[in-house]
Amino acid sequence: MKYITLIAISGILLLHLTGAIPPSSVGGPLVIAMACLTAAFAVGVHEAWTERRGVLGWILNLFISFFATFLAAQAGGGIMAIVLSPFADGSSLAAAGGWVMALALAGTMGATILGVWGALRFAKRWR
Repeated sequence: MKYITLIAISGILLLHLTGAIPPSSVGGPLVIAMACLTAAFAVGVHEAWTERRGVLGWILNLFISFFATFLAAQAGGGIMAIVLSPFADGSSLAAAGGWVMALALAGTMGATILGVWGALRFAKRWR
């Protein structure tokens, strides 16, 4: 789990530093969403693999990961926007760019992974 988090945060920061996240109104959020979904699916697969789930357990883990990503990424992004808004020069964190955007991306990715992990732990109680 720690390795997935480290790799996911490093990956999103690498995308930001190389300019692979376009500053457009559609392309940038889509790249960020795909990165969050990829990390969430990695968490779901890791949990299914380590807990030796059956076929139905794998499917359930992937569904839980998919839906928890939407809730956790939105919550994490909102929290990061509130916390980092005093440091943004422009009207948004994306317009500010630089370290503010990098910190927002890292925080959002961390919150997404934590939210997916929590949803999977909550579902584990019901199995």
